[in-house]
Amino acid sequence: MAEHQREIARRRTFAIISHPDAGKTTVTEQLLLLGGAINIAGTVKARKSNRYATSDWMEIEKQRGISVTSSVMQFDYHGCVINLLDTPGHEDFSEDTYRTLTAVDSALMVIDAARGVEERTIKLLEVCRLRDTPVVTFVNKLDRHARDPLDLIDEIENVLKIRCAPVTWPVGSGQHFDGIFDFRTRCVIPFVRGEQDPRVAGEQVPLAQAITRFPANMRALQEEIELIEGAGTGFDRDAYLAGTITPVFFGSALRSFGLRELFDMFVATAPAPRPRATNRTVVDAYDQRFSGFVFKIQANMDPHHRDRIAFMRICSGQYTEGKKLYNVRLGRYIQLANAIRFMAQGRGATDSAWAGDIIGFHNHGTIQIGDTFSEGESFKFAGIPSFAPEMFRRVRPTDPLRSKALIKGLTQLCEEGAAQVFSYIQRHDIVLGAVGMLQFDVVAWRLQYEYAVDCVFEPIQVQTARWVTADKSAEIDKLRAHSANYLAIDGAGRLAYLAPTNVNLQLAEERWPEIRFSATREML
Repeated sequence: MAEHQREIARRRTFAIISHPDAGKTTVTEQLLLLGGAINIAGTVKARKSNRYATSDWMEIEKQRGISVTSSVMQFDYHGCVINLLDTPGHEDFSEDTYRTLTAVDSALMVIDAARGVEERTIKLLEVCRLRDTPVVTFVNKLDRHARDPLDLIDEIENVLKIRCAPVTWPVGSGQHFDGIFDFRTRCVIPFVRGEQDPRVAGEQVPLAQAITRFPANMRALQEEIELIEGAGTGFDRDAYLAGTITPVFFGSALRSFGLRELFDMFVATAPAPRPRATNRTVVDAYDQRFSGFVFKIQANMDPHHRDRIAFMRICSGQYTEGKKLYNVRLGRYIQLANAIRFMAQGRGATDSAWAGDIIGFHNHGTIQIGDTFSEGESFKFAGIPSFAPEMFRRVRPTDPLRSKALIKGLTQLCEEGAAQVFSYIQRHDIVLGAVGMLQFDVVAWRLQYEYAVDCVFEPIQVQTARWVTADKSAEIDKLRAHSANYLAIDGAGRLAYLAPTNVNLQLAEERWPEIRFSATREML
């Protein structure tokens, strides 16, 4: 096998998704520990010891104990190169999560054993289903009070519309949690209370011996095993790769239990980089010609240098240092040098990367989210959507002398998708649009601490936003002449209609039938 085929075949690029507080960031830490990428697992709650989640690099994430931006970490495990993307769980940062899911080949879904399937989980799995993304499920927090595992499996299948193939199964829960049963080895792995090292394999107790060792839970376990095996829902890799079945594992991420079994199977069965659709053809990951797309831009990852990093998913071929690549949107070649590889303990320079890898480039405003890079071909990867915001605020600096710094900060934050910025064409008001209130808090915090701008967010009479396009420019000119007070330019230079009420929007759509009022736009 040629080197490029071998390197690509051993890549595994996946995202971790969940409802807030299901334990996603803790799972991320334990996988990094399992892979040897870190030596000690931080916890977002252990502020007294200054230990925080490795993936939560932003100061506000450490203060609030939540992930507010996606992060990328690369490490090796069992001969594979793992590209792990930790996504925000909170729905207010859904756009960042959706964009990240376009850059992965599979996903790990974390579910709280007590709460089961929750609203955010449903939405995220719907996004995965749009691309037939394979999903592995981890039912977390079995060391606490948990629902009946059979009820959880039924709920996953009925609500998420995906068949479950249990690979491990809990032996009790909460105070009576004794371990997990592995259907592959037909052994029980005992749960040892207290923090464990996931790199150390657990004891394997054959089922016959476990009957006498854990008598309190074994009768129920045997009945559940018979029910599951009688249903005939075993693991089928083809069905998993097609996104129609999810292997299910149980455990406790906080206690480093049950994840080793999951990760071993994941690296063996999860897909290597998959073919990617474009507006012209399908790009095979093993094609030797380079291609990739930018799915994220992050400002100020290094606050000392005020940098902006463009995150690129390589879709085919190999990146080598100093390679000139064709930016399809700009229609010209750009020399991309000093590529960055993201690791658990930080980031470092890399002079080589392959399909499946996520690399970063310093961006001085040239690169945008959705940009496709190739070796000269003019195709574009399927567009990354931008959704119309649902909440709006007028923003102004408390110090008028900081207006330029405010514009700079909002422009950069808009580029990375932290929020959406609109500037009215007939007045000087700047409007910030967001999916949820927490986005305003994050933008205000980042403006203050990263750009030294204190600002005020004020209510404004805007109910919804729509991007406007038409086949005939004359129609847009008529709209400008008649409704200029409602028109604004977004951060990407696109014309938008900011409707004060839903009735106003409806009347505008009826009055201008040849104009498209779109709730989404592709970031190309």
